[in-house]
Amino acid sequence: MSRALVLNASYEPLCVVAARRAVVLVLGDKAETVAETGLVLHSEHLSVSVPSVVRLRSFVSVPFRRRVSVSRRAVMARDGGVCQYCGSRADSIDHVVPRSKGGMHTWENVVAACRPCNVRKRDRLLHETTMRLHRRPSAPRGASWSIVARGAVPGEWAPFLYEPDLVEPAV
Repeated sequence: MSRALVLNASYEPLCVVAARRAVVLVLGDKAETVAETGLVLHSEHLSVSVPSVVRLRSFVSVPFRRRVSVSRRAVMARDGGVCQYCGSRADSIDHVVPRSKGGMHTWENVVAACRPCNVRKRDRLLHETTMRLHRRPSAPRGASWSIVARGAVPGEWAPFLYEPDLVEPAV
């Protein structure tokens, strides 16, 4: 069965649930359907369209911001699969300040890189090379990153997951 994006009453993405759970939320009048998958669930007396995006009818307060852990997949999603040194297709990640020189494995120190750039930079600092970052790495904000990092995102989710300030340009 498919998955459904759950939005807060303020249209902020909260999580992804099984489509069957989204149907239960809609039938229980706890959520309204924003977008449908085109599939229909049938019971003996009822037919229900399967939602792809649902919005909760009442606001749910999220008391803490979940920090997305650094992973290769999440870094590639943040950087769009583009090498942050040369702009070609990235196939690895690179620590801007190498771990051998005290660099940490954090969002602010990891970028997507193509293998040639990664090999050329080696374990040197940026000022020791002629290479420059296209964008300054930063930690992703909001629940949408945990959703995007899980894999493919259906097209109807895109308007609710877009965050224009996720990656700031380098100064």
